[in-house]
Amino acid sequence: MHGCKISLNDDMKALRGYPILSHGPFNNPQQYRKFSASQDLFLVGPTETQLSILQELLQRCARKREPLEGKACHGRIVRFGLQTDTLTSNMLINMYSKCGFVDVARIVFDEMPVRSSVSWSTMIGSYTRIGDKEEAVGLFKQMQREGAEVDGFTVAGVLCACAAKLAMFECKQLHAFALKTATHSNAFVGTALLGVYARSGFTGDACQVFESMPERSDVTWSSMIVGYVQNELYEEALKLFRESQKMGVEDNQFTMSSALSACAGLAALIEGKQMHATILKCGFDSNIFVASTLIDMYARCGIVEEAYIVFSSVEDKNVVVWNTMISGFSRHARSMEAMISFEKMQQMGMCPNEVTYVAMLSACAHKGLVEKGRRYFELMAKEHNLSPNVFHYSCMVDVLGRAGLIHEAKGLMDKMPFEATASMWGSLLASCRVHGNIKVAEVAATHLFEIEPDNAGNHVLLSDTYAAKKRWAEVIRARKFLKESEAKKERGKSWIEVKDQVHTFNVGERSHPRIVEICSRLEDLLQEMEKLDYRVDTKHDLHDVEELRKQELLRHHSEKLALTYGLMSLPPNVPIRIMKNLRICGDCHSFMKLASNITGREITVRDTNRFHHFKNGFCSCGEFW
Repeated sequence: MHGCKISLNDDMKALRGYPILSHGPFNNPQQYRKFSASQDLFLVGPTETQLSILQELLQRCARKREPLEGKACHGRIVRFGLQTDTLTSNMLINMYSKCGFVDVARIVFDEMPVRSSVSWSTMIGSYTRIGDKEEAVGLFKQMQREGAEVDGFTVAGVLCACAAKLAMFECKQLHAFALKTATHSNAFVGTALLGVYARSGFTGDACQVFESMPERSDVTWSSMIVGYVQNELYEEALKLFRESQKMGVEDNQFTMSSALSACAGLAALIEGKQMHATILKCGFDSNIFVASTLIDMYARCGIVEEAYIVFSSVEDKNVVVWNTMISGFSRHARSMEAMISFEKMQQMGMCPNEVTYVAMLSACAHKGLVEKGRRYFELMAKEHNLSPNVFHYSCMVDVLGRAGLIHEAKGLMDKMPFEATASMWGSLLASCRVHGNIKVAEVAATHLFEIEPDNAGNHVLLSDTYAAKKRWAEVIRARKFLKESEAKKERGKSWIEVKDQVHTFNVGERSHPRIVEICSRLEDLLQEMEKLDYRVDTKHDLHDVEELRKQELLRHHSEKLALTYGLMSLPPNVPIRIMKNLRICGDCHSFMKLASNITGREITVRDTNRFHHFKNGFCSCGEFW
């Protein structure tokens, strides 16, 4: 019977001659106990063939999640006294847990006269699936008290339960236990361990576990790559991905998506395109999970048009794919395209969710569309019954703050049903710097100093707010406070990819092998701009120094050096893409606009907030950033 297709009804007919269970399915544990106690367990049982049919039925019920037929089989098993058979009881536990009846599975488990390691592993796995860490750990302890043999599958199951709750204390205890019992070499245990360490930010420990594993599955490699990406260690993720390919590890959707995410994080377009080719070759392009990550990669690398091509090629788009594309449009200040997509997805029968509205509010913030932002914020609850969460309030604070409505933004934060986050206060402080509101800036900075004591950027923002108003005494005080706090300021840098190599520049760069040539070419470009009345805008350098010194500091900002190197190294008419770790300053923004006009190049600059596309002397942001 194993070699042909047979339905559940056919299998039930094969058991003809044995009494049909008249009690119906068990609706609760008490019903099962009453039924079990009332049965004559010493009736003559079925033949070996019919037992095999019952067991196969249980396995099918588990696979197809069909509890009614599974319970009917259980009735026959109890009637013939087969629940004492360990293998059959294990199948019952598996069937009930897969069908969502974990409490009944536990009754079957508790009443087993003899339990195997599979029994324990299956029951612990049941609790892991429903996220019940306490029951999983409690059962594991009971297992040890009863002297049951512990194998790698059991340890891995408990680890997964603890990992889901990020219970690091228990995970470390289990790691020690695995070392003591020599189960740490088990691939399932090792993968679970490195997964929880990576998710908790202990990438060094995760890497040690990974390196010590004698055997690694494709899931193990995927888990380590995912761990690096989750901790924003993108270069390490790509390096490990390349190593996995050299080792002949089979690619899967998780590995591909993680590698693409690493490319997106680094804005490594060439690597991303190579990944795209591999995906097409392996046939993963039809996978929704991979497709959405591919869309995100192109959008984050500055080519939203290519992202849209991938988006258009996806046949069965789900809400994740739509959200990824809308977020891509938002990131590139393509608010009109984002709004059109928002309407179109609903026409296609997709209901916007919380992520959709975050993307839409962000699109409004980047274009100063205050009324549109207010409408979307209200639309969430009225049209789609969604309660705004902390991310939506954060976006709305950004919408109002960027438009100069500082007090309205502060009022919204005061009225919302939860505590303001560092992101909200940071957005408000940045808006105060732009619009010169020192009073609210001081309030926002006070909260940020408490929430993020090690973030030097908050001190710098407050200092720059004072400097913009030429309140140098407060600037000195803010800078002194920064120095005493020992918080480290992130140094501004820009990077550009040329011929498969990434070239990084800092302000006042001197270490690049072609720096003399770069500076000379930059001076020539500045002189050409000065003929068109360009002057270094020193109001964007907020140091209390002489005018000539301010000009010198601004002339060699990192993005200007990166652009100059791109002009020197890339063929004519090839777009130049620059990535930056801080917000682009006003002078560099003006410089890029004029450079795009003089050189005839398309220039894209990605800073921490958004993409700026410069072409023919204009920027896609419309001077709003």
